[in-house]
Amino acid sequence: MVDLTEPVQEVAPRLLGARLLSTVGGELVSLRITEVEAYAGAGVDPGSHAYRGQTPRTAVMFGPAGHAYVYFTYGMHWCVNVVTGQVGEAAAVLLRAGEVIDGLDLARARRPSARSDRELARGPARLTKALGIDGALNGVDLLAGQGALRLVLPEQAAAQVEVSARTGVGGAGAPTPWRFFLPGEPTVSRYVPARPRADI
Repeated sequence: MVDLTEPVQEVAPRLLGARLLSTVGGELVSLRITEVEAYAGAGVDPGSHAYRGQTPRTAVMFGPAGHAYVYFTYGMHWCVNVVTGQVGEAAAVLLRAGEVIDGLDLARARRPSARSDRELARGPARLTKALGIDGALNGVDLLAGQGALRLVLPEQAAAQVEVSARTGVGGAGAPTPWRFFLPGEPTVSRYVPARPRADI
């Protein structure tokens, strides 16, 4: 079984194959997680939201493992993470992609631009859209066994896991090999390196 209080880079690949279930709006949509990224805490991981310490936005990351850290990005998208590690460490695993298992019709309705079912939750913003996740779910206990968003952890680790640098992370955090995904899965998103900043 997965111990979410262990170091985030060890927990992240163990979440591959986990099930994320949403009953937002009273209907079930669930997926099997196929791609994740690990982010550590204050002063440790330059790619993490919590690198410079706790803020109102990142407070959930410093809390107990197993809660959802949901944040808004680029002024238009929600992303969902699983908080890991010890209280005060500020670690979380970003859920980057998954295969929709239940509620395909609802997921399709929420993601009408998806050209195929493999694209419904292929990428962190698409994943939250397909499951109806937004900021109202920030901080919920994913392991409580009730509520609108639940995580069912896998009993065994994935037999094979591939690793790469994280997608779109620049600066000192760019080379950190903390993106984990299931090989051969069509739902895994495309790797995108960070764009270099133009000189001002």
